[in-house]
Amino acid sequence: MVSQSVTIPADSVKLEGILVIPENVKGLVLFAHGAGSSRLSPRNQFVAEVLQKARIATLLFDLLTEEEDVIYETRFDINLITERLVTATNFIIKHPKCKRLNIGYFGASTGAAAAINVAARLNFVKAVVSRGGRPDLSGDYLSKLKAPTLLIVGGNDDVVIELNKQAYDKITSEKKMEIVEGATHLFEEPGTLETVSGLASDWFLKYLK
Repeated sequence: MVSQSVTIPADSVKLEGILVIPENVKGLVLFAHGAGSSRLSPRNQFVAEVLQKARIATLLFDLLTEEEDVIYETRFDINLITERLVTATNFIIKHPKCKRLNIGYFGASTGAAAAINVAARLNFVKAVVSRGGRPDLSGDYLSKLKAPTLLIVGGNDDVVIELNKQAYDKITSEKKMEIVEGATHLFEEPGTLETVSGLASDWFLKYLK
């Protein structure tokens, strides 16, 4: 398994990331975290480790710099983080060990909207998974999605369940919605993040082959 730090140029800033490539790799998943989070998010790192054990490469990276992340409006600038995910994707597919890998996105919270937006724009993206996401913020991009999309929501996250149901109805590609019973928005309850990781791993293994 190869693990390395990467620096992604994005306009006038540089975004830090961590790329992990297992042996006999089957695909690559880029993580788009939620507002106020980073490449060091323990929840996304947990999911990434499960994917790595399934021989899926992962890229966790900062959508915003530390300076940008302290600005409330910037944290929720879906257009900005969408463009950052496009930039990161175009950067990583040129990596010598990633050139031939099928690409998927794992998005959390607002990052899920960015993942859907980019997947709708880049036709080579093969799969999307949203964890406690806000796919409703993707608007018209939902109906343009071609990539199979899995929406995972906590059973006790009532507002987000309803928002995901509204988004789900607008998705015309292959899709599935999983509600993890007993989980709240951050999936902090015992065993719930393991369930998320298993669902995500199965989805990516199916569609990144």
